[in-house]
Amino acid sequence: MDRSSETLDSIREINLSYIVLAQRMLREDKAVGMFRLGLSSELADILAGLSLAQIVKLASSDQLLCFFRFNDHTMLSALTHTSRNAEVASTHAAILLAGQPAEQFA
Repeated sequence: MDRSSETLDSIREINLSYIVLAQRMLREDKAVGMFRLGLSSELADILAGLSLAQIVKLASSDQLLCFFRFNDHTMLSALTHTSRNAEVASTHAAILLAGQPAEQFA
């Protein structure tokens, strides 16, 4: 198996894990799941309602479906730098994430 094939297999594994986790989070508590995943209500409803066949089809994409939400220095620093009070750093990061708009689909 070459590297390219291994990379695609890894992407598909991540996609499947992400969708299954997203569904579980949204079904347990939609509001919390939406916040943690950074999703709009419409997108959350679509993800939560996917059938197993739809999940497998979506996960088989060669594009990574999840995204890295920590796209600025402040957020990433809040979580990665050693702090005397880790709880405050985690809360600070959550506050910064709460200020970001939920992802909408086009």
